Amino acid sequence: MAISKSLCIQLIKGSWFMLFATSLIMAAAGATYMFGLYSPVIKASLGYDQTTLNLLSFFKDLGTNVGILSGLINEVTPPWVVLSIGAAMNFFGYFMIWLSVTKKISIPHVWNMCLYIYIAANSQSFANTGALVTAVKNFPKSRGVVLGLLKGYVGLSGAIFTQIYLAIYGNDPKSLILMIGWLPAAISVIFLRTIRIMKMVQISVVRELNVFYRILYVSLGLAGFLMIIIILQKQLKFNRSEYAVSASIVTFMLFLPILVVVKEEIYTLKNQQQPEQDSTVSRNDTEEQKLTFESTPKIEEELEISCWSFRSIFRPPKRGEDYTILQALFSIDMIILFFVTVCGIGGTLTAIDNLGQIGASLGYPSISIGTCVSLVSIWNYLGRVVSGFLSEHLLKKYKFPRPLMLTTTLIISCIGHLLIAFNIPNGIYIASAIIGFCFGAQWPLLFAIISELFGLKYYSTLYNFGSVASPIGLYILNVKVAGHLYDKEARRQLMASGMKREVGEELNCVGVECYKLAFIIITLVTGFGALISLILVFRTRKFYKSDIYQRFQVQDEVLDVQEMGVKVEEQNQRK
Repeated sequence: MAISKSLCIQLIKGSWFMLFATSLIMAAAGATYMFGLYSPVIKASLGYDQTTLNLLSFFKDLGTNVGILSGLINEVTPPWVVLSIGAAMNFFGYFMIWLSVTKKISIPHVWNMCLYIYIAANSQSFANTGALVTAVKNFPKSRGVVLGLLKGYVGLSGAIFTQIYLAIYGNDPKSLILMIGWLPAAISVIFLRTIRIMKMVQISVVRELNVFYRILYVSLGLAGFLMIIIILQKQLKFNRSEYAVSASIVTFMLFLPILVVVKEEIYTLKNQQQPEQDSTVSRNDTEEQKLTFESTPKIEEELEISCWSFRSIFRPPKRGEDYTILQALFSIDMIILFFVTVCGIGGTLTAIDNLGQIGASLGYPSISIGTCVSLVSIWNYLGRVVSGFLSEHLLKKYKFPRPLMLTTTLIISCIGHLLIAFNIPNGIYIASAIIGFCFGAQWPLLFAIISELFGLKYYSTLYNFGSVASPIGLYILNVKVAGHLYDKEARRQLMASGMKREVGEELNCVGVECYKLAFIIITLVTGFGALISLILVFRTRKFYKSDIYQRFQVQDEVLDVQEMGVKVEEQNQRK
């Protein structure tokens, strides 16, 4: 009985259960990636043209990625405060959008809708900051893996939500808006006190990675099931009970990692009972300062410098050590990363947000378009987990720099843009896979590079600053380029047909010319971003050849010995 009680306490308070709770929050934090599913309802209900819809899309991505406020709040408060604020914002924003499209309130002005969708989307940055950043700080030696895995769940969230809402509400996109208002908020509230900075688990890097891989295999199974069921649902007509079955399977697989968590917490409990245990090492910022690269005097010098000190802006520490916020923001490395993100993520996000319109303009069947839009979340997930796990493996084994992998991702995404621009037969299917994969792959790489170059001390703020570039790129490439050129061609076609557009009527374009020039421009911009990223590769080549995780590996030899002792004792008990 005492053992069961100890295990329950260990499970609830353990770092692996915290990771599991984070995965659930992340699986509910990607509602903004479902914009392609509910944007036609907004456009039709409120009578918007494509430029106005793209403006809403811009404010959606502005809210998603401008999370500086959540980062600053997280620097001075525990994560549960950030998660609480995010839950309230999420419910308010999407609830107001739902009231607007269902005409339960008078039709709001465009600026009102922009404000609602900004507030709703900005809640995602609070979820990311409160949960994801905390997980990275709790597992600093495997940050690429953590980012890839948890960001992967964000990528799957669109497909997960689709199955659940079809089971609960049926095929009603307006109800989808309502569901993405209350469900993510409820999950965040449930795990408010679970998400926190924790003490270091007595475990070696190898065992830690093995746990992450087990959870990865479960998530891959979930992604595979979602891909199969999405294709089947597009080809066959499912009834409500069949949707309920698929949603139940998705929910089961979403909770399946709890078995991995229980097994690992049992091991942790046994390990804690070993007589050789030493005092636990904290994973918080104070202890990060104790595990230094070099000497103690350097830490004392850093402690005297405020994070907002103007005096130290142009006297940054070595790469990998803890930069202040201003030191990082004014560094050449951050400026290059910012520009590359504008070019790369801005282009892929433009394609994803317009995928439904692109397919319609090129004459693809509506079923095929719906399948492409739905499968983007699967490619997005694969891009995130592959870039996170693969970049971590290549970095640790071959010293392959993460910035070079970012360059490769940008080059590959250009292929998808060109397939859309020149309307290659069936090209939208390949393009949606390439662009979805590359979009997902860029995020773990970006956030891992920021943590590696500038340290974890002010990671909450720097993480969110890295996201700010995305809406800037989206506004330029989506609103000013793609949206403007689409509406221009649509008006030309309307005039050529001798028709006149009525006020509040949708503006639609048909043919390859609708997006051809826009995606040629996007390809050129993305290619230029790839060239600029090579500068960062060159600047950081020596850093990535060194042992960049040295400060977090001080305990590894001791942990390996302790783990070996546990295995020997287990073998003796079996005998």
